[in-house]
Amino acid sequence: MKLGILAVGHKLPDWVAQGCAEYIKRMPRELPVSVAEIKPEPRGSKTREQLLAAEKSRLLTALPGFGRIVVLDERGEDLSTLKLARRLEDWMREGGDTAFIIGGADGIDDELKQRAHDTIRLSSLTLPHAMARLILCEQLYRAISVVKNHPYHREG
Repeated sequence: MKLGILAVGHKLPDWVAQGCAEYIKRMPRELPVSVAEIKPEPRGSKTREQLLAAEKSRLLTALPGFGRIVVLDERGEDLSTLKLARRLEDWMREGGDTAFIIGGADGIDDELKQRAHDTIRLSSLTLPHAMARLILCEQLYRAISVVKNHPYHREG
């Protein structure tokens, strides 16, 4: 099984890219993570719907090969680390590659949200998109550490 992070956005600050690279490097061989940066649509005089439609088209182009889609959204399910670990374990048992989608500044197109198998949120706080990417990388590493009984995560 492979995990992919499809993130709409511009080049990350170096410290975010380095942090993501560190957690991705720590992932076990049987659960590699890749990150694909999706170009955001230039704002100009376009409506929100036009922006989201253009970004949806780019995201759909990056999705082939992923059997499971997980959208990150502020109204998504609030998972604890242990619940994310259990969900990850279930996905591994079921097989199939999983894509996590982080939308751009205007969010994610509703039609794409409807296609998602899961919708989760990382926090009740509003996070910058670069920070969301770093937190997702860390939480995926933490979740697989729980699954593998690695001492990275300490509960209680």
